[in-house]
Amino acid sequence: MRKLLSIIGVRPQFVKAAMVCAAVERFNRQMPEHEYIQHVLLNTGQHYDFEMADVFFQQLPLPVPDFNLDVGSGTHGAQTATMLEKIERILLLHRPDCAVVYGDTNSTMAAALAAAKVHVPVAHVESGLRSFNRQMPEEINRIVADHVSTILFCPTQAAVQQLQSEGITENVYFTGDVMLDAVFTFSPLAAISSNALPTLGVESKQYILTTIHRAENTDSPHRLQQLVETLCRLERPIVFSMHPRLRTKLEHQTEYRELREKLARAPHLKITAPLSYLDMLHLEANARLVMTDSGGVQKETFFAGTPCLTLRDETEWTETLEGGWNRIVGTSPQVILPLVESLWSGNGATPASKPELSAFGNGRAADNILEILQRTEHA
Repeated sequence: MRKLLSIIGVRPQFVKAAMVCAAVERFNRQMPEHEYIQHVLLNTGQHYDFEMADVFFQQLPLPVPDFNLDVGSGTHGAQTATMLEKIERILLLHRPDCAVVYGDTNSTMAAALAAAKVHVPVAHVESGLRSFNRQMPEEINRIVADHVSTILFCPTQAAVQQLQSEGITENVYFTGDVMLDAVFTFSPLAAISSNALPTLGVESKQYILTTIHRAENTDSPHRLQQLVETLCRLERPIVFSMHPRLRTKLEHQTEYRELREKLARAPHLKITAPLSYLDMLHLEANARLVMTDSGGVQKETFFAGTPCLTLRDETEWTETLEGGWNRIVGTSPQVILPLVESLWSGNGATPASKPELSAFGNGRAADNILEILQRTEHA
């Protein structure tokens, strides 16, 4: 294997690909030049705001992409179709030995399909995850990607077992989670370089960190109304990192106008644009608790040993539920408010011991992935 093409497009994929990029650099430093791995980076542009994309290329060991498709936002069909056409063109022109896809986004599915159709082997980083909720676009994306992939890299043993239950047993590997690699690598840097706490006017362990971005919450007026009511009634300092999709809905859709006004009137809410990766790591580690519908934030919070309430009805990351560090709470204020108060006050709700991280590997997932790619006959 001499040429890898990594296809990325959104925040979590930038983090995961950065770890693989770093592993390639480590490998090449140990090898003669004629045995170097060429690692080509393609950014679909699914996330295109500075806070959602460009800042990651500044903070992480992620080179400037060789290709940027500038796809931007759009309906699932339009976005995926544009990606398929453009990714296929690059695959045919450059013929990599392997296309590496990450996670569960439209970029993931489009890249996996495009590569499979032109007979370029596909390696899926973060295979085998299932929420068992096919109303989620992410669930469809991850199922399709897994079933067209040649090599499947699983972050946990539960993911390996899930693939086995679906009849996928060849070239399936437990590597650990590249996001744990990233947390181990960058948390110390975040602790000394981030100014997020003084900038936002909050103190360590004296605020709640919140993110809401999934379609099941932002596209449902009822669920979003419940979440806004919850945030407004909490009356604890809350840092609310607002996704551009949600901000746009609140600003431009008339049915959400009242929710926007409620949020604006809540003095304890500190609403901010999406935060950089280092600032987010620092805020997750220093929060009293985290409320999120993000899979990546669930994991990072678990790795940091911060209690998390997941604002969904299920999670792909069932390992984070161990020991009570993560709890699935949905969107009902009647469920969430008492739990927040219990966690805030420490009345028996805070887990007694630190989370066990071994289910996610040992922080060497990217090196494991590269080693497997080097010796796998299909790559």
